[in-house]
This record gives sequence, C-alpha cells and structure tokens, in this order.
Amino acid sequence: MKARWGTENRILEDRSSVVQPLGGKIVDVLRTLKERCDPKYAALIVVDVQNDFVSPQGSAAKRGEDVRAAMAAIPNLLRLIEEARRVGLTIVYIRTTHSEWTDTPSWIYRTSQKSGLNTCREGSWGAEFYEGISPLPSERIVIKHRYSAFINTDLNTVLKARNIQSVLVCGVATNVCVETTARDAYMYDYYVTLIEDCSAAYESKLHMGTLENIRRHFGLVASSSEIIDLWRDLPTKQPVGL
Repeated sequence: MKARWGTENRILEDRSSVVQPLGGKIVDVLRTLKERCDPKYAALIVVDVQNDFVSPQGSAAKRGEDVRAAMAAIPNLLRLIEEARRVGLTIVYIRTTHSEWTDTPSWIYRTSQKSGLNTCREGSWGAEFYEGISPLPSERIVIKHRYSAFINTDLNTVLKARNIQSVLVCGVATNVCVETTARDAYMYDYYVTLIEDCSAAYESKLHMGTLENIRRHFGLVASSSEIIDLWRDLPTKQPVGL
C-alpha cells in the first residue's frame, strides 16, 4: 500500500501514505508500520543472538555485562520468528565471527580495552547461535566481522535480490550492532523498523537511547506484538529458499 504523487502535487493513488514530491517525480512510499511489515516488502534481520552476547556463560557476562535483558528478549523473538515464518517473511540471521584473519590493529586495540578479544571467535561455542535460534535451510545466515551487518558482507545484495524495501531489525546489543546495522540500512535506502522487545542492551539507558535515536532520525520503533497483530489475518505461506 503506497502513495503516488504526480507533477502537480496531486495524489495519483491514495493508499494511506503521503509523501512530498521532489522535482515533479512520482514517488512511492511505505509510510505505515503495516506497510513496512508487509511480507512483499519486508525482511526480518536478527542481529548477533549468539552465546557470547546472550548466555550467562558467554564472554559478555563473564566480563561483567548484565545479560538478563538479552535473555528476556528471546521468548519474544522466538514468537516473532515463528509468525514471520508462517506469513512467508524473508528472515536473515546475522552472525559475528572473529579470527586472526579479521583482527586488524585498530580492532584489536579497541576490543582489548573492553576485554572482548575472546568474543565470538571463529568455530567457538560463543559464536554459535543462542538456544532456540535455529535458522531453517530456507533462511539466510550472513557472517559479519564488524558492528554493521552491511560492512564487507553480502547482506545488501541478498536483500536487493529479494526486492526487499523494508527491514525489521532486532537482536543484541541494541546500542551497538543493532543500531549500527539499522543506521546503515537507512543509508542504503531501506525503511527501518527497530523491534524494541526483541532487542536488548546491557544497560537500560543504552537501549532506550537507541530507541529514541531511531525514532528521531532513522525509522520506526515497534513491539513484536504490534507486528504480529498486523500479520494476524495473513495466510500461511511457504518461505522461499535463499
């Protein structure tokens, strides 16, 4: 459902969205949450829900981070994934790994300051997805080595190949990899929605700060229940492989 404007600022098709035209160009937009969650346009991006970031036995918890909010977000995320599968939504899981092949001097210096050099090492238990996060063969896994899921990965190509216009972003940590990925998605001209109760940071103020930043500058913020409710009347579909 989009709005289309003509050269005289007239709405050619009023389908609930409004946009200010530039230079007389006809512009189609996805304005509402319902439009941005439509499986025709949207993909769910699940960022870094891995043992080292979520589990009490992971490296984040061992260095003193409070992972309780991350653990609490998992049931919401699993329900969202289940419903996303039902309606045939494109789902992409982002997985961080690090190794000697990706450890640049600047990266080593910064992560060593946070005692994070042992986080998500390639082939380790910590780099595996957290319990319950089990991608299907029809769902895509994108490996990243930096905060943004778009940097030096094929994520943008994967989304373009599926004609995705809107990304629903969630995961851990809200203020680091989730926010960085959401920002870059907007820079790549995707509509961005951050799913607040399927994301978590290690401090509430950091989580809330990102939500406000997204609202002000980058997109929408919604809960999983809001999105699931919008999908309630959609038919069950068989997802297409990636």
